[in-house]
Amino acid sequence: MDEIRSHDEPRKALEGALYEIKQVIIGQDAMLERVMVALLAGGHVLLEGVPGLAKTLTIKTLASVVGGSFRRIQFTPDLVPSDLIGTRIYRPDSGTFDTELGPVFANFLLADEINRAPAKVQSALLEVMQEQQVTIGGETYGVPLPFLVLATQNPIESEGTYPLPEAQVDRFLMKILVDYPSPGDEAAVVESSLVPPAEIDVRMSASDLLRFRELVRDVFVDREAIEYAVALADATRRPARHGVSDVEPLLSYGASPRGPIGLVQSARALALLRGRRHVLVSDIRDLAPEVLRHRLVLSYEGLSEGVTADELLERVLDAVPQPDIGSPGRAGAPVAA
Repeated sequence: MDEIRSHDEPRKALEGALYEIKQVIIGQDAMLERVMVALLAGGHVLLEGVPGLAKTLTIKTLASVVGGSFRRIQFTPDLVPSDLIGTRIYRPDSGTFDTELGPVFANFLLADEINRAPAKVQSALLEVMQEQQVTIGGETYGVPLPFLVLATQNPIESEGTYPLPEAQVDRFLMKILVDYPSPGDEAAVVESSLVPPAEIDVRMSASDLLRFRELVRDVFVDREAIEYAVALADATRRPARHGVSDVEPLLSYGASPRGPIGLVQSARALALLRGRRHVLVSDIRDLAPEVLRHRLVLSYEGLSEGVTADELLERVLDAVPQPDIGSPGRAGAPVAA
């Protein structure tokens, strides 16, 4: 009974956090669920959408609802790496160097319009995103935990932007596409702009979030679910092997091993968020576009034909057979994180 209660707690806490966020963010329920999954799974998020879809507001509101420090960096072409991670400053009075830490030292880091800065600045985030630490002048400094990078980018304006390095894109657990709200939801957004902003409360502490992440590790993952996630990733690398040979000329590179790892971790978090202690195939299928789309590199042929990563993933999902996963007790053993 205590175990059931412990797994019920994160669902109720995150539902409470979602309730608070939805008082400010209207009509983006699917996007908010994905952000919460990334929060539980401990992965970084890239939000892509046209201006005015509340990407920045979503992240600021999330940081207000979930206790923890928050920093925002507005990425611009003249930004340098030390503006992010910090630098060493010489003190003439003492003849020594002091280290001044940058804005990455926060629980929630908003990298606003991340594709506005050149590659050397974007690459300055590589170590901290992967290792949760920064090296300055030979010294290593750990960032506060939990640590989450939430980046935004605008897909329609290419002037003055720089493509993100593939190595950095691969370190984002999810790439979430933010779409326009429905007319009804947009009317509610306009109506809400006529009154003072809603007051929101902190519904979860940083220590609560770290504790909930430990519970994600207890969510059962069937071996067949792992093999299914790997098969989806492999079908993006060797499509002909999985009966989608027409996809092969459209792709230069498929998903890296971080793809299925992130897919299984995210499915665990989604299962916990939905009140279950085992992963279903539907959890993996639901999250496959967000976890895999940014890991695919289209070929020149694919770009010339105007296909999207999502269209190719749809073909892959249709081609790879789904395993018949029943209850977690039928076979196998829980997979440790």
